[in-house]
Amino acid sequence: MTHSGAHCAGGEVGYGDMTVTSRPTQPQEFHLGPSGCPEALGIDPDDLPDGLVVADETGRVVCFNRAAVRITAVARADAIGRPLERVLPLEDLKGRRWWTLTDPYGGLATRVGQPERNLLLPGGREVLVSARYVRDVPTGPVRRLVVSLRGTEARRRSERSNAELIATVAHELRSPLTSVKGFTATLLAKWERFTDDQKRLMLETVDADANRVTRLIAELLDISRIDSGRLEVRRQPVDLAAAVRRHVEAHVAAGQTPDRFRVDVTGPLPDLWADPDKVDQVLGNLLENAVRHGEGTVTIDIAPSPSAGGQSGTGTAVTVSDEGPGIPEESMGRVFTRFWRGSKRGGTGLGLYIVKGIVEAHGGTITVGRGPGGGAQFRFILPVGTPAHLL
Repeated sequence: MTHSGAHCAGGEVGYGDMTVTSRPTQPQEFHLGPSGCPEALGIDPDDLPDGLVVADETGRVVCFNRAAVRITAVARADAIGRPLERVLPLEDLKGRRWWTLTDPYGGLATRVGQPERNLLLPGGREVLVSARYVRDVPTGPVRRLVVSLRGTEARRRSERSNAELIATVAHELRSPLTSVKGFTATLLAKWERFTDDQKRLMLETVDADANRVTRLIAELLDISRIDSGRLEVRRQPVDLAAAVRRHVEAHVAAGQTPDRFRVDVTGPLPDLWADPDKVDQVLGNLLENAVRHGEGTVTIDIAPSPSAGGQSGTGTAVTVSDEGPGIPEESMGRVFTRFWRGSKRGGTGLGLYIVKGIVEAHGGTITVGRGPGGGAQFRFILPVGTPAHLL
């Protein structure tokens, strides 16, 4: 995006993927606004989410926005007009002075900037810093040095989340793999000593643990695709009512009583095009949670749903509710985050995160609330999603 007329006393400023340019004014003629930045800027630097520091051709700071003040804890009045290396005495993680290493004004004339990297402010506070060298002509002297500052809090949260994911996966894999290894080693060493019934029991345990590992790996692949925006949706006609009944029958076959479930269909339902496997994944997770963590009757309502534009019959809503204790109000905002397990421990805590990713990949929405019976209520809406070639 290019904004004509936005500049720091002439030249151009690169900020992220945005470039602000204008005709150059005379060097050293600055009319500073309240932010300490030239008024000729077409945008207010204080509106930028990241720290912006601009130094002139002599290396003195001429722009120091509000975010830079917050990140560095340096007052604007103490920054404007002072040498950049004194305002930002940055060091790399090995303790070397950053401006001495990079030498923006005396270094290679072909260099256009510095990529983002972790650097340290006085006191050891870590910041993400990137820089751009603005020249009037290629290989000419640096006319402006534009520095972007960003806090590391978001990256730290992401790193903690990834570390937690690794720890959870390691824990979840250790138990079934230990079981598989133990039973197979025992069978190989003492096969003749066991009866057929004992062998069958151990092999069934190995098979169940292998399925558990397979499910965990599938969850990790789903998370990777969701986080990278690469979750594929293979749309086919889907009968949601039939899919729900199929899941209910599976729970009944596994030992649940038929009167534990109630399926209400308000029709006629619109033709739905979705990924049947992923819809099964969503339904399976929500029903499993309702059976395992809820109480009383599990009610599944299926009905047409209006789109965001208010048109009727453009989507299908599925509501799964139980009569258990429900989800505390203070926890509802975290239900669809990674590792949320509620009051009962067990599982990876990744299921609802994946459910939300699948629903949103279809262009739908999912919400959580309290059902009529006091228990948890999950409601997701899938748009019709008719393929373009059928429209």
